[in-house]
Amino acid sequence: MSNSSSITQFLLLAFADTRELQLLHFWLFLGIYLAALLGNGLIFTTIACDHHLHTPMYFFLLNLSVLDLGSISTTVPKSMANSLWDNRTISYSGCIAQTFLYVFFISAEYCLLTFMSYDRYVAICKPLHYGTLLGSRACVHMAAAAWGAGFLNALMHTANTFSLPLCQGNAVEQFFCEIPQILKLSCSHSYVRDVALIDVIACLCFGCFVFIVVSYVQIFRAVLRIPFEQGRHKTFSTCLPHLAVVSLFISTSFFAYLKPPSISSPSLDLVVSVLYSVVPPALNPLIYSLRNQQLKDAVSRMLLYIVSE
Repeated sequence: MSNSSSITQFLLLAFADTRELQLLHFWLFLGIYLAALLGNGLIFTTIACDHHLHTPMYFFLLNLSVLDLGSISTTVPKSMANSLWDNRTISYSGCIAQTFLYVFFISAEYCLLTFMSYDRYVAICKPLHYGTLLGSRACVHMAAAAWGAGFLNALMHTANTFSLPLCQGNAVEQFFCEIPQILKLSCSHSYVRDVALIDVIACLCFGCFVFIVVSYVQIFRAVLRIPFEQGRHKTFSTCLPHLAVVSLFISTSFFAYLKPPSISSPSLDLVVSVLYSVVPPALNPLIYSLRNQQLKDAVSRMLLYIVSE
């Protein structure tokens, strides 16, 4: 029997045992990571440099790109390094830092997606009040609230999780330090408080989910009343990317944290964790750029300017 005071490192789940598959995992994750860095970095730079995009919607998208970069940089580089060097270890303090940062970025992103749905609701359903309800100060306050909520959520979860005595070894059945997997290492009678905290956070997340759904019901009702097809197409081009990002993010993360233990398995947990922690940060720039003509034009202008220089 071991406890948390005697644990100096954790063992992360390896994607494969053979050297060839480990290298395949490294190159696959490297490609996804570089795509996420390039896409999110391009969106961030374009929005920051193009004054035509200094609007609430793109301000939130800029924050989303930063959060995506942070979340994928917290988990993927360590997993790539372990595969490259045929290693599974992560230090105790490194696991704490990884848990805190990942929960911080993911929680802040979820709050930000909620505010982005409100932005689209006001822009489409209450356009005359858009400047009043979503001025620059209001947008900064909302972004600060998202980052602050993410920080508090990460602080509570990390403090609760790593204050528990760990008596089930130090092998984490995941490629990064994920809270549900760490809780499996704790004594069976001592993790009730953290499970209760997860339930409270799940209720708050469900409230945000209901808010997003209600917002989009109102948005689609308003869009369908637009008499011109071109107007509907333009409106959908700004709403559908956000809806796609929200759907992918919520469905995979909810399944990962709320699925019944009866269907849980290491391979399924691994696949689901990749779907909600690795795929969205890489796909978000592609989803937004393909459906948003204004953003595509801005990226083209910036690339042409760089080439001409």
